[in-house]
Amino acid sequence: MGVGAGGSRVVDLALACHPAPAVAVTVFAIAMAAGADAPLATTALVGAAVLAGQLSVGWSNDWIDADRDAAVGRTDKPVGAGRLAVRTVRTAALSAAAACVVLSLALGWRAGLVHLATVASAWAYNVRLKSTVWSWAPYAFSFGFLPLAIALALPGSPVAAWWAMAGGALLGIGAHGANVVPDLQDDQTTGVRGLPHRVGGTATSIGTALALVAATLLVVLAPPGPPRAAAAAALVLAVGLTIVGTVLALGGGRHRLPFLFAIAVAAVDVVLLVMSDWVVG
Repeated sequence: MGVGAGGSRVVDLALACHPAPAVAVTVFAIAMAAGADAPLATTALVGAAVLAGQLSVGWSNDWIDADRDAAVGRTDKPVGAGRLAVRTVRTAALSAAAACVVLSLALGWRAGLVHLATVASAWAYNVRLKSTVWSWAPYAFSFGFLPLAIALALPGSPVAAWWAMAGGALLGIGAHGANVVPDLQDDQTTGVRGLPHRVGGTATSIGTALALVAATLLVVLAPPGPPRAAAAAALVLAVGLTIVGTVLALGGGRHRLPFLFAIAVAAVDVVLLVMSDWVVG
């Protein structure tokens, strides 16, 4: 009986970390580091630091939003549903944050400080900015500067190309919109009024699509030289994924498919980055 209860708590703790974006961002970071010919140890350390940061962000979100999630009956949130104690997820969030500090600084002080700034930005969203007109800004900052953190961790501390950072920022804005739209009604009920809540679901979904397409166009057209045939094919794929995700979002409902399609577009863009010379110096 005790083993079963413990196993259930582990599962709920895993669900509370927002596993889809946590795993996706970690895999993207590993792919970018490996694609830039980082040593195996550096690639592994990048993955560990990014994963720790993502875990801290996901768990802090469910810790901070526990009362809100309970108020609207979010059965998909283990803390809000009462299956997981607030103190458990708070301890997990703070432990992951401490691990993130150590792992990030192990990448070097430049890369470490930039990565910690991206994680702090995401925490700022959870703590306060999600309820303001600047709700999009932490996403843009965190996703925009993640390529720089990864580049600085490479031998010689090069930097990321401007278009890689701008593309990341646009992906972040798109991810914000796709993630928030299903929860607009619940958020407004509990007093959360970020930019998507102020402009409405339709405008947010259209803005999300434009941001995702703009990000892909940037990573296809901005690198030096003519676009490769594979890059053009990836652009078509990304646009198709964006269209499907947008249609689903405009159709209403509380499903997470539009957000998963946004993650898929981000995956296409990461492949395009790996194919290009996104590291400078």
